[in-house]
Amino acid sequence: MLAQERRMRILELLQEEGSARVSFLSATFGVSEPTVRQDLERLEQDGHIVREHGGAYLRSVSTQVRTLSLQHTENMDKKALIAKKAAESIADGDRLILDSGSTVTEIAKLLHGKQNLTVVTNALNIALIVGAEYGFDLLVTGGEFKAPTLSLTGDKAELALRDMYVDKLFLATGGISNNLELTYPGLSDLPVKRAMIKAATTVYLVADSTKIGRHAFASLGPMSDVDYLITDDGITSEQRRMITDFGVSVIVAEG
Repeated sequence: MLAQERRMRILELLQEEGSARVSFLSATFGVSEPTVRQDLERLEQDGHIVREHGGAYLRSVSTQVRTLSLQHTENMDKKALIAKKAAESIADGDRLILDSGSTVTEIAKLLHGKQNLTVVTNALNIALIVGAEYGFDLLVTGGEFKAPTLSLTGDKAELALRDMYVDKLFLATGGISNNLELTYPGLSDLPVKRAMIKAATTVYLVADSTKIGRHAFASLGPMSDVDYLITDDGITSEQRRMITDFGVSVIVAEG
């Protein structure tokens, strides 16, 4: 991996996790600790992070937590259309898992008017949105707090999802690789995502078209683990054919 690509991957990981130790980054990317320190120095010079003894953290973390704002807010017009289409598949009385992320947050905002929903989430911002709705049952996983995604992760979050059964999961992803794997910037969420998928009868992957063909650092597994992809009209006919041939139904949200 070239230095520039490695720095991009390190920044993506920090945008997902909030902070990381030099030793962890060294082991994760297979380079020496002095090399990692040089990468972090460059990322700090570019204004993305703040270095501290033994590691680094994302510069925007404090502001994000105070304002309950998410790191990834690009393509919000597409995400709003995807959320609207996703909300159409939610019926009164459904039991749902809502993953963390900006697109799923938009879905949560559209639940007003639904009746007797049970919602499970690992996202604190989504919990506050859903918790304001009268007549919903809300369950929030425990776990370690990740500031950039305002979410809970790790063993405790995974444990909370075990032996749970819901009708529908709305799942986010960092990217869909060219060989149709679900990929994410960090490792800590992978067991939580797997537990979510196992708990759900039907899995809806919500991802804007810019994520198709994008390979983030860690792989969750094949896209065949999901039932539906809800995306925008930026998806190409070839991408749609490949995904459909893989056994996943594609729903396109159009404006």
